[in-house]
Amino acid sequence: MSMAASLGAVDLDWRIIPLLILVWYFLLKRWERAGVLDRWNATRVFGFVLMVRTKKGLDVLEKIAKPRRFWRIYGEVSLWVCTFAMFMVALVVLLAFVSAILSPPRVDPPSASELVAIPGINPVIPLWWGLIGFIVALVIHEFGHGLLARGHGMRIRSFGLLQLGPLPLGAFAEPEGEELFRAPRRERQRMFAAGPATNLFASFVLLLLLGGVAGQFASGDQSLHVKGIVKDEGADQAGMLPWDTIETMDDVDIVGLDGFYDTIGTYKAGDSVRIGVLHQDGTRETLNATLSDKYAYYENLGYSEEQLEMLEISPGDPFLGVEGLASNTAGIDRIAGPLSPNYDYSMIQRVLVAPIHVVTIMIIPFELQGMAMHPNEEAMLEADDTLLGNLVGKEGLLLLVNLMFWLMWVNVLLGFTNLIPMVPFDGGHMFKDMVHAGLSRIRAIGRKLKLWNFHPLWVDQISRKASNLSSLGLLFILLFILLIPYF
Repeated sequence: MSMAASLGAVDLDWRIIPLLILVWYFLLKRWERAGVLDRWNATRVFGFVLMVRTKKGLDVLEKIAKPRRFWRIYGEVSLWVCTFAMFMVALVVLLAFVSAILSPPRVDPPSASELVAIPGINPVIPLWWGLIGFIVALVIHEFGHGLLARGHGMRIRSFGLLQLGPLPLGAFAEPEGEELFRAPRRERQRMFAAGPATNLFASFVLLLLLGGVAGQFASGDQSLHVKGIVKDEGADQAGMLPWDTIETMDDVDIVGLDGFYDTIGTYKAGDSVRIGVLHQDGTRETLNATLSDKYAYYENLGYSEEQLEMLEISPGDPFLGVEGLASNTAGIDRIAGPLSPNYDYSMIQRVLVAPIHVVTIMIIPFELQGMAMHPNEEAMLEADDTLLGNLVGKEGLLLLVNLMFWLMWVNVLLGFTNLIPMVPFDGGHMFKDMVHAGLSRIRAIGRKLKLWNFHPLWVDQISRKASNLSSLGLLFILLFILLIPYF
């Protein structure tokens, strides 16, 4: 395992969490009695969460927020982006709820450690990369709120972190309560939207940087490796191993996927072929494999004649018995997506696919159990002869890739989670103000047409109730989706 991967390989046993929280609680109580928390400008929240305030960063915030007009435009763009994303998040949650009712999951329920998004405890979030990602993403998130607050003239009293021991649970920008309460609703919506929007915008910037780093890895030889070997088929009987690189077939160099399919297409079922492979340990070997019938193999798996015809598989087609054929740069290409220089995309295609890719990268740690790239995929990479590649080498490039990947992953997670339209998330506050704005327009139209004249307090009351009901409803839905596998 490389140094980059090992930085995230430290895991904690979730069963010791209650003991650690209890120790932390008594430690906070002791610090509180000794006046330590007062010196830190910190208080306890819910008994065991530490709320640490600081004035640091306010001067930087003030300087960055100087172009007020720019940040108001930024807030308006953020509001439109987050409004669309918030409704998409709500739609996905509702579809997941309906799917859980109509087709209850038949998989094993998640363990307790998988239900908490705490680095090192959740098996898909590595400790050190997760901590770095959450700290940076939380600071970015709250700085976004602070910039929009200052852009609209609201004062910020302090920044801070919510901590459970060394783990950051959240961050906050603490505005003057009176100013936030009295601010026009549109301005308040912009401020709430700025936090998650800044996380999402940061994830796109990180994707651009990842595309640049992807170009620093060598990929000139266009070699292919196999991720899996089908048992009792030609490759398995010949002695081919997972992650072997296929270099030649009957002394013909194999260049890329097209080269492999073009070459194997010249054979038929029953033919023997000599395959030159490079093993993971660096040794080379020539293997003698007998090709089987691809049509018969898939027919035995239950494929119908119509399905095989759609797949353009005919009787006698050769089958080597390998799965997951991919280039040796597949690991970095999967992360960089459309911005990888190894994909032949047009500029328009890259722009259109990039937003979708930012969301799809969320599944990578679940597939690889807390890693950005499989260690074997990392081992196949080499630093290219570029300025950055020569300067930091392969390990340095892998460190950059892991850093950018986890920063991007956590920013996407934090951005979309905060857009769930339920209080206390930013999406909940946005939804409440949106309902109030909608009812206010209806009231204004009614007054203008002399159809009705609702009292302003009625608008406040209905919007507050709508927010409370939506929050309770979504909380029930989320709990239902999480808990139904246990029943």
